[in-house]
Amino acid sequence: MSAPLLVIAAGGTGGHMFPAQALAEAMLAKGWRVKLTTDARGARYVGGFPDAVVIEELKSATFARGGLVGKLTAPFKLGTGVLSAMMAFRRDRPAVVVGFGGYPSFPAIAAAWLMKLPRMLHEQNGVLGRVNQAFATRVDKIACGTWPTEMPEGIEGVYTGNPVRAAILDRAGAAYIPPGDYPMSIVVIGGSQGARILSEVVPKAIALLPEAIQANLRVAHQARDEDAEKAEAVYAQAGISAEVEPFFNDIPSRFSEAQLVISRSGASTVADLSVIGRPSILVPLAAAIRDEQTANARGLVEAGAAIMMPESTFTPEALAEQILSILTQDQAALQMANAALSVGRPDATEALVALTEILNEKNSI
Repeated sequence: MSAPLLVIAAGGTGGHMFPAQALAEAMLAKGWRVKLTTDARGARYVGGFPDAVVIEELKSATFARGGLVGKLTAPFKLGTGVLSAMMAFRRDRPAVVVGFGGYPSFPAIAAAWLMKLPRMLHEQNGVLGRVNQAFATRVDKIACGTWPTEMPEGIEGVYTGNPVRAAILDRAGAAYIPPGDYPMSIVVIGGSQGARILSEVVPKAIALLPEAIQANLRVAHQARDEDAEKAEAVYAQAGISAEVEPFFNDIPSRFSEAQLVISRSGASTVADLSVIGRPSILVPLAAAIRDEQTANARGLVEAGAAIMMPESTFTPEALAEQILSILTQDQAALQMANAALSVGRPDATEALVALTEILNEKNSI
């Protein structure tokens, strides 16, 4: 008898693909066969998947882009993708199908629903994405990466957490050094390419801090190329030691050494902060249609681990006040770090594996 087949449906962004990759690696280690279905755009993110994962491209489309022509052709592309998935599933029947969101996941999840195969969704954010929203009542389980997650009425999610990178797990619960009269580190990130509002506000806010605080600060600031020069100039004028780069490859080590993190509240960043355990000031992306970054931040804020500042109130003066409140109260900062750990799920991958195996067992009975 051949090993059971897990079909993972994901794509669109790295945010969808990373937890999908984590599940793929874990299930391969348990002796399963694993196939990833995605579309041409999602295929650009498959480089990190193990070679043993079979990659299958299916036609997909979104109604959010492409103008009138794109909206008119989207249903036909999605339909073609669903038919292709059903044909593939008939040739090699999956034991379980798991979707991680994004339109590239639509064909496989739709095919699994039509064929009554065991199926599950994983939602990384605190609000269901469009595709996960569409299938929320048509799957056996919904695994939630962020808690709480806003769900349709009558639907219950299972809190698994978002899988984090091995480099983050290596620093899970790393000892936190509270702020004091010695070198302190602030890490500023706004996603993989920074965020303009952080580059405009954070340097000015830090320049407003008392000189005694500034003298101890080391800042690592992730900024887009077009924003970096201005940010560097503000730091330099204030005499603050700052490293401004478009991308940091060593975020896990920087987080573990930081007294404070100032960041957007993307799902993966929130997961990283909660697993390592660091105080944070979170600035949700105001342009997000579903306001998912506000939902992502909610768990850390309610636990007392983070301060949330909407863009509408994110001024240098207001931010300086919040930074000062953390860096001048060592015990409060330590409590924030411990509170972050209290909502962390370093076992997120194991939780996803367990749900996958439960679905397979139910199907086998």
